[in-house]
Order: sequence, then structure tokens, then C-alpha cells
Amino acid sequence: MEALWAALRDVVLAHMATDAAHDLAHLDRVWANCQEIAAGEDAPDMRVLLAAAYLHDLVNLPKDDPQRDQASRLAAEQAAPVLAGLDFADSEIKATQHAIATHSFSAGLEPESAEAYILRDADRLDALGAIGIARTFAVAGDLKLALYDPVDPFAARRALDDRTWALDHWPVKLFRLPEWMTTATGRAIAENRVAQMRGFAAGLAAEIGAVVPESWR
Repeated sequence: MEALWAALRDVVLAHMATDAAHDLAHLDRVWANCQEIAAGEDAPDMRVLLAAAYLHDLVNLPKDDPQRDQASRLAAEQAAPVLAGLDFADSEIKATQHAIATHSFSAGLEPESAEAYILRDADRLDALGAIGIARTFAVAGDLKLALYDPVDPFAARRALDDRTWALDHWPVKLFRLPEWMTTATGRAIAENRVAQMRGFAAGLAAEIGAVVPESWR
């Protein structure tokens, strides 16, 4: 496994287009999340899971790209020759491709294997907690979004709009991730990480003289 891990990281470094939220560090974190989840779930094929963790963003399109919903399918396609070059059997390649293709929200595909369930949860966990806070604002910078609405930071009196205000993305999507987790272990970790984000929101509110609505607590 150590040799495979090193080989996959080399592949990523050579071929992957990166941004601050989808770089090699992201893949390392997803793999760490996969291992933590796998320890509490039915035993997956760790070789397939390792490959899927490092190749799931082989094709990474910006959030505002019109083909964003095709990225995971394209990544699965491009993973096949990489896996063949690493001596994966046909069955392993198909299993890895399935996990990659179904990990994405926008793809609209449902996971059907332990590896796919775990990868989906592991990738979503990286949008939460301390690193999730950092990623929110890194992506906002790339998309040239304002951090928050200075008039109504927590959308107490307006509709949420995460295409304008970065902080709105939390209640629009990220605070809901625990209920969308597909594994019990992933759900428990997600709930803890969302609690960290709610704490950050409270701290932000104190600094800017705002009040956090009940829905954010």
C-alpha cells in the first residue's frame, strides 16, 4: 500500500490541475478521512479506496463551470489508464471508477459500494470544520465573492444567496451535510465539524457587532 500511495501522489502531481481547495493536501486529507471512516464501517477494499481517494479530482472544474456536473465522470474515465498502469485488475478499475464517478454532488449519481459510500463522505467532510472554513473563503476569493453581507451577515432578513455572499454557503449547503452522510461514522464526524463552524459564526458575529440567528446555532 505504501508503494501504491507514493505512485498515486506522483500521478496527481504530474497531471492534476489544482486550486487551493482541491490540491494534493486536499487529497491527503480525504484519504485520512477515508481511513477514519473505514475503521468504523464494513471492511472496504482499501486498495480501491486509496486509488479513488487520490484520483477523484483528476478532472477538477471550477464551481461556476457549465460542465461542472461532468467532472467526476471525466475523472473516472481518465483514471482508467492510470490504474491499468498500476497493475489494477479490470474489476478493481471498475470499482474505483464507480467510487470516483459517484462522489460528487453535481453528478447526481448514487453510490452502490462500500468504497463509494466512504469516499463520498470523506470528500464531503473536507468541506467542514476548520479546513472547511478556510476552503469556503479560498473558493470565495477565486470566484470574487464578498465574504458576507455587511448589512445582514447571517441572512436574518433576506434570502440566502451563496453566489454573492460566501458565508451564505454554510446554511445553504454545508450545515446540511451531516444529514446527507451515507455512513454512521461520517455522520458523527460531520456533526462535530459543523459545531466548529457554528462556533466560528458566533465569534464572527461578536467581532462585527451582529447577532447570530437561531437557525445558525
